[in-house]
Order: sequence, then C-alpha cells, then structure tokens
Amino acid sequence: MSSTHGRRAAARSTRLRAAIRAAALAGTTLLAACSGDVSAVRTLAVDAGYGPKSVQAPDFVAKSRSTGTPEFLPVGVSAPQRPVRAKSAESQKALEADLEGARNRNQAKGRSAESAGKATKPANAPASE
Repeated sequence: MSSTHGRRAAARSTRLRAAIRAAALAGTTLLAACSGDVSAVRTLAVDAGYGPKSVQAPDFVAKSRSTGTPEFLPVGVSAPQRPVRAKSAESQKALEADLEGARNRNQAKGRSAESAGKATKPANAPASE
C-alpha cells in the first residue's frame, strides 16, 4: 500500500509543478503582451486609467516636423552611383605637396609654441590662508 501512496504523491507533485509552470507561463505572456506598441492589454489598461496618458507635442515641435513624406532610401537599396573622376598623377602630386606643406607649417607652429612655453616662467600659486 505504501508504494501506491508514493506513486499518488509523486503524480500529485508532478501535476502541481505542471500547473505552476503553466501559471508562470501565462503570467509572463500577459506581461509581455503589455510591452508592445500595439497591444490589446495595454490599450485596455490605458482606457481604464492605469497606463500612460498621451500628450500632444508642443507647438514648436509640431511646427518643426516635416509634413511631407521623408525621402529616405528603403532598407536594402543602395544609393545611386555617383560619377567618380579619378585625379591625374599631377593633381595627386600637387595635393600631396599641399598636405605636406600644411603638416610642416603645423609642426613649425608647434615647435614655436613649445619653445615659447619653455621660455616663460610659470606664475607662483597664491598663498592659501
């Protein structure tokens, strides 16, 4: 008799665990239903006064928004190809020379500022009382 009693208790325990799991799953499903933008549960909660109130945008925000359809490229569509003109070898050399000249001028300014900083004696900190 004790073996049947043990089997019955195990069966009841298994059914209880299954019921708890089902209840937990139902609860999480209901809570997840509230998280979407389009949700019947959320709409009911808002209508009942428990959800966030919808607020109209201030006038300056509404006026700054575009009234037309934005002209964005759809996802997955590449922008149209632009005509690319390659630089000639001469213009590349001229550009490199111009950039090197700018770098050299900046380095000279940096060295000048560094030497001016070394020549200047820092001011003494005021004495604290």
